[in-house]
Amino acid sequence: MQSARTRIKICGLTRAEDLDAAVALGADAVGFVFYPPSKRCLALDQARALRDRVPAFVSVVALFVNPSQDEVAAVMREARPSLLQFHGDETPEQCESFGVPYLKAFRVGAPGLATPQALAQTCALYASADGWLFDSFSQGYGGSGASFDHALLSGLDRASRRPCVVSGGLTPESVESVVRSLRPWAVDVSSGVETSPGVKSVERMRDFIQAVARADQPL
Repeated sequence: MQSARTRIKICGLTRAEDLDAAVALGADAVGFVFYPPSKRCLALDQARALRDRVPAFVSVVALFVNPSQDEVAAVMREARPSLLQFHGDETPEQCESFGVPYLKAFRVGAPGLATPQALAQTCALYASADGWLFDSFSQGYGGSGASFDHALLSGLDRASRRPCVVSGGLTPESVESVVRSLRPWAVDVSSGVETSPGVKSVERMRDFIQAVARADQPL
């Protein structure tokens, strides 16, 4: 599925002023991290306060890595996410069990995901996902600022694949060429628009969103 406009998610938000700026600049979705080892991880009270600032028609995405049922239930209660994003080894059944639309993230280049065929076979297991998110392989489960070999996406069947979200190493300087090359449904950025982990730059968020808009224009 291809859209005339590439959607944009700003992930790893931790401050009210950054969330307000992302929304004002035109982000389609904001991402909250609930993975304790991450420097961008939110406590439930922080998430609740940020969630209350999100206006209608902006999606709230809650990111998890191998969470327990109770952890997800608590976030659903306090942060009221529109979408769940699973970055770990969650099975399709686990992802589906919460009754909320979900994204499944794939760490491209990881063991078992290092060839186009292997990646495509794994993606196909998650046909119930509302989208497939492709990130780089790192020990920290995202937010590393590293890119991945986009050629590994070549095995995806265009007829059956879910809407594709590209992440991993995107910056205001690189995203225009990535969008023109891959034509994803959406792009997802975190460290590429930061001054430090969890602290966003308004200027870099603006430049990123403007670069995506340029990529969406016909050459």
